Amino acid sequence: MSTDRRPASAEDPAAPGPRPQAATPTEPPQSADGAAGSGEAEAGPAAGEPPQDAAAEPEAEGGSAEAGAAEKGAAAENGEAADKDEAAPVLSEAEAELAAQKVERERIARRKAERQGPVDAGAKLSGKAADLLAAVRAVESGEKPSPVYFDEAPTAPRRPAAPAAQPAPRPTPAPPAPTAAGIEGVRTVLARGGAPEALAGPAATALGEDAADQLARDPWRLLAVAGVRPAQADGFARALLGPEAGPGDERRAAALVGWLLEQAALKGHTALEAPTLESALSRYGVPDPAASLEQAIGEGTVLVFHEPLGPPVAEGEEQPVRVLVGLEGYALAEESLADGLARLASTFHDPADWEKAAAGPGADLIRAVSGHGLVAHTGGEAARAEPLALSAAARDMGLRVCLAAHTPAQGAVTVAGLLAGTEGPGRDADGQFALDLLVVLDAPQLDVETAAALVESVPDGARLVLSGDPGVLGSAGPGRVFGDVLAARACPQLVSRTPDPGPVGELVSGVGIGELNQVDAPGKEVVIVPVQGAGEAVHRAVQLVAESVPRAFGIPADAVQVITPGHGGSAGTRALNAALKERLNPGPGRFGGFDPGDRVVHVPSPGRAVPARVVSADAQGLHLDAAGAQVVVPKEQVESQVRHGWAVTAHQAVGARWPAVVVVLPGDAAQALSRDWVYTAFGRAERHLSVVHGVDQALPRAVAEVLPKPRTTRLTGLLRALAAAAQDQPE
Repeated sequence: MSTDRRPASAEDPAAPGPRPQAATPTEPPQSADGAAGSGEAEAGPAAGEPPQDAAAEPEAEGGSAEAGAAEKGAAAENGEAADKDEAAPVLSEAEAELAAQKVERERIARRKAERQGPVDAGAKLSGKAADLLAAVRAVESGEKPSPVYFDEAPTAPRRPAAPAAQPAPRPTPAPPAPTAAGIEGVRTVLARGGAPEALAGPAATALGEDAADQLARDPWRLLAVAGVRPAQADGFARALLGPEAGPGDERRAAALVGWLLEQAALKGHTALEAPTLESALSRYGVPDPAASLEQAIGEGTVLVFHEPLGPPVAEGEEQPVRVLVGLEGYALAEESLADGLARLASTFHDPADWEKAAAGPGADLIRAVSGHGLVAHTGGEAARAEPLALSAAARDMGLRVCLAAHTPAQGAVTVAGLLAGTEGPGRDADGQFALDLLVVLDAPQLDVETAAALVESVPDGARLVLSGDPGVLGSAGPGRVFGDVLAARACPQLVSRTPDPGPVGELVSGVGIGELNQVDAPGKEVVIVPVQGAGEAVHRAVQLVAESVPRAFGIPADAVQVITPGHGGSAGTRALNAALKERLNPGPGRFGGFDPGDRVVHVPSPGRAVPARVVSADAQGLHLDAAGAQVVVPKEQVESQVRHGWAVTAHQAVGARWPAVVVVLPGDAAQALSRDWVYTAFGRAERHLSVVHGVDQALPRAVAEVLPKPRTTRLTGLLRALAAAAQDQPE
């Protein structure tokens, strides 16, 4: 990295001066409201980042910030699954496991159809009852970070038994809207317990037709409403039940088990080790966590999985196992995804001779895809040329090809648009994509439920290529799909040898292996701008975007993207966007804080952040231009779905690139930095990267030592088990 240390003009990449020096990182910005880094999602789940829940509970309630990590690496107890069927003596061990898994999955599928989805919280209230509603809105608005109980949950290798194949799933119908009478009944119960009556709608939708009866019998069911925390549910229960509402109440423990697993899902986990979950329960005052967990498993509230650890042992020896506990929805999605990937790998029987087309940078990928139904491809930004070359070659061969990406990209549809049917080839009579080859770019951004829906829609005999850079930040939703597929080695893997060009590419490549190297940047492709405080960081960032970068490189200000770790704080996205709007597009903000010409980020669903520009507003809502697509955001959704977009977080920026990027790292965000965050942020730049640098040695330390936080998932083990089962079957 090069550092221009002239204090008078350090922000000007074009100014003449001494040879750039090695960067001296300082500390990344952390928001004053705890929003620094990858943790906070602007506009809650609709922020283009991993959704986050409300802040950790106070000490009085036992909410330690490290509860989930306390049991990291603990050995799982050897036990039996609650719903395990007894295999007949004539069956082999593998057949028995397959039968048990089939029964388990069928039960999951039946119950999955009955699940109710999360809904938006109600309106803000005043008074004492507003505390509960405020927590709900804090989650939805992204103003509160989630607990860190499960940030470091263990992720050792897993090898579960192979599930049996299941038919292509049909879409789960949306839960019916609650009736006026049902909402009124819930409102009455909430009023008795001192909870905000505005939660009646969300609670009725989350709990179903008999929501009022459920809450009256079990007040802790209120935890099913997004944003409600255990302390608030405890207060509600005490108001309804009196002294009967104790910390050891079985209903409380059952609700806490589900709530804790949902919090873990917000951190990307699809399951948790039993000891980790028991530790978290104990921190919330549950007297006998192990017994409470066993009861939840026995009642079917959660599912338990026994996964072997290490290689198979000799006959007569006891196989070490890991006991994992998960929610049925993620269990079903993960198993369905594993089945779908195995199906594509096994139903492909039409290898083609594409040798004539196997030329140029994508030759190896073309050869691999010509003979396999499932292929994984890894590489940096420059390596995206290889799947593009594959797509062109396949089209020349007469195949129906679809290229899909996480965010809008040239020549590609979006994954969301493909699944919704608004983009791409459409579906055939069986409900599957009408294509022969699907190439998915940005595969690390696939969460387990999206990936399952995508793979289930690929027809038998078609080819699927998952391509992406494993060094970038992971998906916003639960799962580690791309990493698990790579770890399972269940399909051919092509590693691109195409390096990212120029000084920026050299710098990013070093970050990927844990080194923050000095790079030779004679054209000031990489510039470090040292700052002392957040105020100076904002000032320098605005100067770079509005003046220095356009003057030095001819890149217009609209093509310069600012990236910072958090939304809050004195140098988060809110502060930076306010300053950039004042400089680049001042206006009164007549349309909900927006004016025509404003750069914005539209977040139509959790985990998706689509860059756009405000065109106008009318009675229909806010009119946006998103890469040529006209979008109208209803006025009641503008506040939750649209944010200014001159400055974004790295989670919102992943999958996109700009000619120039300004990464702002003020000193109060050092704890937010990690190797994958830096890799992602720096890698968004094509021609020029400026680093507004105030974190001193925290930056090189993060690159060298702070690895991505592990996620506990089951997909790797499921894929390995399916591959092993396929090998054991007779020809």
